Amino acid sequence: MSLDIYVPRDERFGHLKFSDFLAYAAKSIFQALLPEIGSLGDKTFNEFDTLEDVLNLYDGSFKLPNGPALSKTRECIPWEILRELVRNDGERFLKFPVPDVIKDNKTAWRTDEEFAREMLAGVNPVIISRLQEFPPVSKLDPKTYGNQNSTITAELLEHNLEGLTIEEALENKKLYILDHHDALMPYLSKINSTNTKTYATRTLLFLQDDGTLKPLAIELSLPHPQGDHHGAVSKVFTPAQEGVAASVWQLAKAYAAVNDSGYHQLVSHWLHTHAVIEPFIIAANRQLSVLHPIYKLLQPHFKDTMNINALARQTLINAGGILEQTVFPGKFALEMSAVVYKNWVFTEQALPADLLKRGMAIPDSSCPHGLRLVIEDYPYAVDGLEIWDAIVTWVSEYCSFYYSSDDMVEKDAEVQLWWKEVREKGHGDLKDKAWWPEMRTRGELIESCTIIIWVASALHAAVNFGQYPYAGYLPNRPTVSRRFMPEPGSPEYAELESNPDLAFLKTITAQFQTLLGVSLIEILSRHSTDEVYLGQRDAPNWTSDAEPLAAFERFGQRLVEIENRITEMNKDKRWKNRVGPVKVPYTLLYPNTESGLTGKGIPNSISI
Repeated sequence: MSLDIYVPRDERFGHLKFSDFLAYAAKSIFQALLPEIGSLGDKTFNEFDTLEDVLNLYDGSFKLPNGPALSKTRECIPWEILRELVRNDGERFLKFPVPDVIKDNKTAWRTDEEFAREMLAGVNPVIISRLQEFPPVSKLDPKTYGNQNSTITAELLEHNLEGLTIEEALENKKLYILDHHDALMPYLSKINSTNTKTYATRTLLFLQDDGTLKPLAIELSLPHPQGDHHGAVSKVFTPAQEGVAASVWQLAKAYAAVNDSGYHQLVSHWLHTHAVIEPFIIAANRQLSVLHPIYKLLQPHFKDTMNINALARQTLINAGGILEQTVFPGKFALEMSAVVYKNWVFTEQALPADLLKRGMAIPDSSCPHGLRLVIEDYPYAVDGLEIWDAIVTWVSEYCSFYYSSDDMVEKDAEVQLWWKEVREKGHGDLKDKAWWPEMRTRGELIESCTIIIWVASALHAAVNFGQYPYAGYLPNRPTVSRRFMPEPGSPEYAELESNPDLAFLKTITAQFQTLLGVSLIEILSRHSTDEVYLGQRDAPNWTSDAEPLAAFERFGQRLVEIENRITEMNKDKRWKNRVGPVKVPYTLLYPNTESGLTGKGIPNSISI
């Protein structure tokens, strides 16, 4: 009922795309509804009792509920639809596909190695940064928030640094952090006044000699009960392998994962790809002729974005929408995303600039990309830099054909009007920022177009199509926490000692939220049958100019070479972060793929 929305006719999904979208949506919705209806007779309604219950969503089956539950089912869903969804034996319902993260091994996701590896090769590999001062320092205004600096001490960590001191580990680029403290702390009092009970987290990690990361500590912070200006109240947890301490550590990792899941959906995914690219699309359609070379260059990277964004505003990120129901910030989700946007910088969306900003690379003119990764086995960055360089070369060759001088760019009225509208209207809140390229040179045109293509294609692919492979099994990436870390002596702590899995499940996302969230990301992680991938065009006669056509063919060939290199690296056991304990190879930046739930492929545009 919510899919009949207005977007300009030439921005609407094609018939095949829309048919796919409806089919995926219907399938996922019923996969979510039916187990929930079946649980109406369960003594623990809306709760998973064991991890086996979660696994049964994928490789188990659901029996048709009897008695009152059956009557309730028939009230909720027309019998004709139910009959279509029931197998011939009348008992079994549709199931979710098995997520990649539990295909090979159903428990490997719980290891510290996998927890850390996914920061480099999971669905949100764009947040981790190198720690450059210890203890970690907050940038929140101390007049408003008091002392928000980390309480992690050197004494707590140094026994786990392979003989190094903290200073030596910093100097040798061995310490890293997944820091969600400052973005979340201003909202925690509001968020925790709802059914959600969560923390602002900092996760510290150590780079081992084999190139893998190991967690050192997780800091869980809450606002001071006497007011924000009194600072944070923090507890620090360290790894443990046995007894209740291991269960406590598993919960600490879950709280960190909850933070990362919410930030991923609202910032890494929605804000930094879907939202920021739309103003470029609208301005291009308003100011560039369809015959203009820059329009022809960028148009494939705008396909279906306005339509999917409109659907998102209608059903996902709207008040009371699916994200508010399934992701921990709840009704504060879009406010938080909007505040983070104030710090968005267009030029920092270039992959090399982003890696340098996060300290994950250092300038080095002797290296192929002009920089050297500080973690050599960082799959997102390794593959991403190859894709980035391929896009740079393609855009440079294309733009140089049409613009032989800087003067031609400056005198191109359409380009100037397009860029003016992007800055002053599309991204009007940031129009006065000095970092905007002035669009006076060919270099600025190439840089800007490269960033737009990167964001719309590879960056979106990296943070979108791994959602179901990694988060389709929600215990691996819970989206909500419903109670705080249990205190020794409490009933919750006793439960953690006697039945740690049950305590874990009672803490993370509830059953219906899980089913709703998994249904959503199954839809978002699929490629439609009419998808067009990076290095491809949907019409071979998109230009009659021979040199751009030849450059585009070279671009496609380069991407094929990158595909082959990724395949070979994934087979090379030296690169432990490319596959990990869960045996899921890093293919999110593999340029081409087939339709469906493949966990790889870079579409030209943000089309889902």
